[in-house]
Amino acid sequence: MPAFRWLYSALRGQILAGRLRPGARLPATRELAKQYGLSRGTIVNAFELLKSEGYTEGTIGSGTYVSKILPEEWMNVRVCGGSTHKKHRQTNRHLSAYGRQVSLFPGYDNRPTRAFRANVPALDVFPIELWTQITARVLRRISTNHLLGCEPMGYEPLRQAVADYLSSSRGVNCEPAQVAIVSGVQEGLDLAARLFVNSGDRVCMEQPGFGGAAQVFEAIGARVSTIALDDQGIKLQERCLRGARLVYVTPGHQFPLGITMSLARRLELLKWANRSGSLIFEDDYDGEFRYSGRPISALQGLDHSGCVLYAGSFSKILFPSLRLAYLVVPADLVDHIAAAKSLTTRHAPVLDQAVLCEFITEGHFGRHVRRMRELYATRLSALLESARQELAGLLQVSSIEAGLQTVGWLQQGIREESAARAARECNVDVTPLSRYCRRPLARQGLQLGFAGVDPREIQRGVRDLASALRSTIIHR
Repeated sequence: MPAFRWLYSALRGQILAGRLRPGARLPATRELAKQYGLSRGTIVNAFELLKSEGYTEGTIGSGTYVSKILPEEWMNVRVCGGSTHKKHRQTNRHLSAYGRQVSLFPGYDNRPTRAFRANVPALDVFPIELWTQITARVLRRISTNHLLGCEPMGYEPLRQAVADYLSSSRGVNCEPAQVAIVSGVQEGLDLAARLFVNSGDRVCMEQPGFGGAAQVFEAIGARVSTIALDDQGIKLQERCLRGARLVYVTPGHQFPLGITMSLARRLELLKWANRSGSLIFEDDYDGEFRYSGRPISALQGLDHSGCVLYAGSFSKILFPSLRLAYLVVPADLVDHIAAAKSLTTRHAPVLDQAVLCEFITEGHFGRHVRRMRELYATRLSALLESARQELAGLLQVSSIEAGLQTVGWLQQGIREESAARAARECNVDVTPLSRYCRRPLARQGLQLGFAGVDPREIQRGVRDLASALRSTIIHR
């Protein structure tokens, strides 16, 4: 620290502590310089800084004095009698309809992953060193184009890479111009809601379903209707769909139950959307991770009338803080999406987009997905085997075909909220299915994540979850 800053900090501290009282005269600059062995210029600089910030006052020849009113006092709101409020007063704010409806959507807790935290990839095996090398290479050859930014739909080379990947791996039919790079599927939902749904319009979604989607729709004043599920996906009942402007679905791996929508249901849904002029929002949040059966192409790949908005996330595949995802838009809606983005986020950080583009085009992304698919299949097998041994008669864990998490159906008499509370006391994370529901389910169950949990922690979690469930039976 420079000497004048040290002296300034010391004197300011004495003033704020009350040892140098308001109105007290400070020693002359020559006297202080002699006492501390400093140049007079250093002392003068410290005094000038104190004076410029309002801690001291005075003129040449009259000396320097501690200010009678310190800057900290001016920062407080003064009221009659000279007292100050320690807390902000309540104010009746005028909020828009959106402001009154919007609510906080929780993000990721920054804490170690334990059994059975859901919606988290295997961060313990992410190739951080490789990502760092690519980042350094991109930064070394950075140009003014990167510094200026990009168009609202996103960094063009990344949009090309995403379009190529989706075409070859997910069966999506699109051109790079139809790809919008967004900060997450949540931003894609917000764009779709604000552009295509008015207050009072009906939006349909699965029951149970993703709460983050429901919050977006309700924030703009939409009426959210739910559609029941069976083993083929949503039941397409005409009375539920009547008048709907948009339908939100997760056909590849239904959230949170893990059901894969059958081909017949997909075609039926597309036929309805084409006939009614409505839109379908397809959230393919973890469609890359399929462990058994034939690969299932995206619903969008079957769409020939341009009624599907298709979204996917790199945060679920790579790491959550990346905050990059994509939204594939029907060609006639591209300009509307671009206009909305230009007024809000403008575009995602270009450097992050450039690094991800290199990661994809050099083949690392495809290798990472294949590696994670094998790893997650192993972890799912570990969960199912441990559950078979430890949870029989307590929890029936579903053997799913895809995804990062599964569900366990509680045996008769075990209440899911009590089970979740008891599990939490045993350092086990499970989510009651009722938290994804707008009306009660016929069966009670728990969501269990396995992708981000190593096999040893899975085994520990199953044992402790079994103990927790038994305790709820004993104390019921």
